[in-house]
Amino acid sequence: MYDVIVVGVGGMGSAAAAHLAARGARVLALEQYAIPNDRGSSHGLSRIIRLAYWEHPAYVPLVRRAYALWRELEIESGESLLVVTGSIDAGGADSPNVAGARAACLTFDLRFEELRARELAERFPGYRLPAEVVSIYQPEGGFLRPEACIDAHVARARRYAADVRASTPVLGWEAGDRGVRVRTAEGEHRAGHLVLTAGAWTGALVRPTRLPLAPERQVMLWTRPLRPERFQVGVFPVFYIIAADAAYYGFPSHEDAGFKIGLYHHLGERVDPDTMDRTCRDEDEAALREGIRRFFPDADGPTLAMKTCLFTNTPDEHFVIDTLPAAPRVAIAAGFSGHGFKFCSVVGEVLADLTLDGGTRHDVGLFSLNRFPIASP
Repeated sequence: MYDVIVVGVGGMGSAAAAHLAARGARVLALEQYAIPNDRGSSHGLSRIIRLAYWEHPAYVPLVRRAYALWRELEIESGESLLVVTGSIDAGGADSPNVAGARAACLTFDLRFEELRARELAERFPGYRLPAEVVSIYQPEGGFLRPEACIDAHVARARRYAADVRASTPVLGWEAGDRGVRVRTAEGEHRAGHLVLTAGAWTGALVRPTRLPLAPERQVMLWTRPLRPERFQVGVFPVFYIIAADAAYYGFPSHEDAGFKIGLYHHLGERVDPDTMDRTCRDEDEAALREGIRRFFPDADGPTLAMKTCLFTNTPDEHFVIDTLPAAPRVAIAAGFSGHGFKFCSVVGEVLADLTLDGGTRHDVGLFSLNRFPIASP
């Protein structure tokens, strides 16, 4: 008998297991693949973290807490997890990311500079944006190392006696008034509470609730820049650029991995995570090369690697963090819509609060299930 069973040990699940175990809960954490793995949404060497959060003001206090928790985990683990590079949000003067990042910085008293394209290129020569593009530079942005973050959270959970198991798919679960039962090929496990953090597989685990979770195929590309000195940590901030027809995001080269770029919502392919095509195709590279040639021509060198990953989108692209209405012993964190990894550390804390205390001091009202009329059975 456990206090809590966590299903899915990627970014969110590893953090939840770590926070729960550190608070004294008897934890069983189950992952269907290796820990970490390249099947879901928590791989690829880097994930952006930024304070100038333009999507909604409710994110800024959460990401501030996430920064603090990542730094605590670095100290505890002895590993470098968060690399500060500065962050760029670029687009038209009134594009949602530029206007929203500017508003977030003013509202929360964050340091920032607003740069024209020429000014940006003078400071960071890897950027070659059109003259009409405006950029918000926030010096505390950067990236997380997702695989290392998962390893650090799992190590912390195990230090507090959590039972963390890889290669253990969950076959089903049931919740009642007195606890939950989870079935695997090894047998049945019982606990007082259940936490579902299974990424793109979450929808299948809660199918009767008909959550509007849409897995989407993404592709990441790494190149060897023609001018590598312009794309190193220290001289090249992470970025999110909204052009007229696309949104690109990317990273400097770190540990000689190369310049990395992604296209938000890539080719718009809604997929089943069990059957998704994980090979990278010519059209994938062409879509990403277009962004490089438009905005970063000095990075348009040979391909070093390409890799697929998954977004799990909600209709409004805000997260789902809540307990299930029909099963209050079951907490869920899902639908991170391509911008969730930076929050893993604080989402783990929130899930521990919801599970052990029945509530949290963090403002997570934006992520409630009740905003979806089809959420309840």
